[in-house]
Amino acid sequence: MTGHGKIGVVTGGGSGLGRAAALALLDQGWSLALAGRREEALEETVELSGAGPDRVISVPTDISSPTAVAALFGTVRSHFGRLDLLFNNAGAAVPRRPVTEVPFEDWSRVMDTTVTGTFLCAQEAFRVMRDQTPRGGRIINNGAPSAHSPRPNAIAYTTAKHAVLGLTRALSLDGRPYTISCGQIDVGNVAPVDGSPQPPAMQADGTMAVEATVPVARFTEALLLMASMPLDTNVQFLTVLPTTMPYIGRG
Repeated sequence: MTGHGKIGVVTGGGSGLGRAAALALLDQGWSLALAGRREEALEETVELSGAGPDRVISVPTDISSPTAVAALFGTVRSHFGRLDLLFNNAGAAVPRRPVTEVPFEDWSRVMDTTVTGTFLCAQEAFRVMRDQTPRGGRIINNGAPSAHSPRPNAIAYTTAKHAVLGLTRALSLDGRPYTISCGQIDVGNVAPVDGSPQPPAMQADGTMAVEATVPVARFTEALLLMASMPLDTNVQFLTVLPTTMPYIGRG
């Protein structure tokens, strides 16, 4: 099943997994609005896709702002007429530090983007999906293995991804009466798209190790599987990671 005739929103669509997701969905026939802070990066994704404005638009958005998020989904309604998919991908990365050394600014940045931004986008998408005809749609949240099992020196990221896990469960429950499904994809180490070597990561025992990776295609294949399901079926949680990557017990 492809996305021909289906409309989606991808946040963080200007780089990384957001760009990879957008290009894969467009290739499968979806039409998309790409959201993110950097207009130039979003336009680069549009250019890479080769799709016209009837299929893809870029909407520069600060997803931590309720006003900006409402404007994003207003643009989607006016341009495409409906919404079938939200991929809540955008997040914020900060340096890993021991708990006692985490600046409040880093904590706030991660929470504002990863937690508040995910909630605000889900809230607006929920409103559109609830009120449109035919009713319903799908929300996919980008979680992480850290939503279930933490890494050392990553308290802000771990806390934010645990919050996303709670959002996923709440949205899945509250969406039932409106044919709105919500699932979460948790992807492990993805090989850098620029071909650079994988940097070492701190292990639970404090040592450093270079961990295994998977190509970004493993991620997009999993996302497309989730997105292609009919609305009577939900992939609630899907974890994709290298077989030898530390995760279960982080060892």
